[in-house]
Amino acid sequence: MKNEIITMAHGGGGIKTQGLIKDIMIRHLKNPILEKLDDGACINIPEAELVFSTDSYVVSPIFFPGGNIGRLAACGTINDIAMQGAEPKYLSMGLILEEGLALHDLETVIRSMGEVLNETGVLVVTGDTKVVERGKGSAIFINTTGIGIRNPEIDVHVSNARPGDVIILTGTMGDHGIAIMSQREGLKFESDLESDVAPLWGMVSKLLHEVPTVHCLRDPTRGGVAAALCDIAETSGSGIRIQEPTLPVNKEVRGACNLLGLDPLNVANEGKSLIISSEADSAQVLKTIKSHKLGKKAAIIGKVVYEHPGMVILETKIGGERIVEMPSGEDLPRIC
Repeated sequence: MKNEIITMAHGGGGIKTQGLIKDIMIRHLKNPILEKLDDGACINIPEAELVFSTDSYVVSPIFFPGGNIGRLAACGTINDIAMQGAEPKYLSMGLILEEGLALHDLETVIRSMGEVLNETGVLVVTGDTKVVERGKGSAIFINTTGIGIRNPEIDVHVSNARPGDVIILTGTMGDHGIAIMSQREGLKFESDLESDVAPLWGMVSKLLHEVPTVHCLRDPTRGGVAAALCDIAETSGSGIRIQEPTLPVNKEVRGACNLLGLDPLNVANEGKSLIISSEADSAQVLKTIKSHKLGKKAAIIGKVVYEHPGMVILETKIGGERIVEMPSGEDLPRIC
């Protein structure tokens, strides 16, 4: 397999397709439901409140410091479900492969997905594979759709933000986006900067168990913290104020953003969460998050306020203020 590549025959539904499924997909993602190899998965879910989410991943390059498109796809959909306060349970996986992709690279991607699934207990239970001609794809695209189960007593919708609430960010901003850009542009740092891509449910589950009254959860992926906060402000009809000195940013990310003319607030993350809670709960939220390996650098970055409803204001280091706007486009395309 080391020197083999994807051919159009792998998408034809015959022997090559079956070999791909059994030798790579089943090998790394196997579970009793998937191994039936039906066109759909029959899953038994007792009466419960379901959360359903889907996303597609087109990141370029497909391998980057700290991860690859497979790890990103698994974590991304798991995190979307977790941000609804739900336990991720099942995923589907759709692959679009470009003719010429090395089978070794495909196996590495699927193995990475399997590692995330083993860590979280989530199962891939159905999927699909298509192959497009050389030059008509970009090595590999992945779609993942997820199902999770939520306790109906948990409500973490972004519209729940209310004046007086405290805003907590679970770690440093922009690591994922700058890791991708460093791979594209050959940027070198004093220390190894890696993507923060990680499954958040373990941390979120612990938080919701200890502080079930959390008001909002949101992962700041495309558009970064800026886009997520603007969405929360608009949806809740409240104002948001954040303080620049409290924003956690790695020095490598800050340096790269200065070099590239980017604002760390706008750069994507794939292993961070914004948490909004009452001021009374904020100390316990911060303590709980910091006790988890993914939340060691968590910080309070601002508050929800009555003033300027629907707007986000940044208080700068020098004592000024500026409006944080919803990013108008993608400063870093193809980052997820």
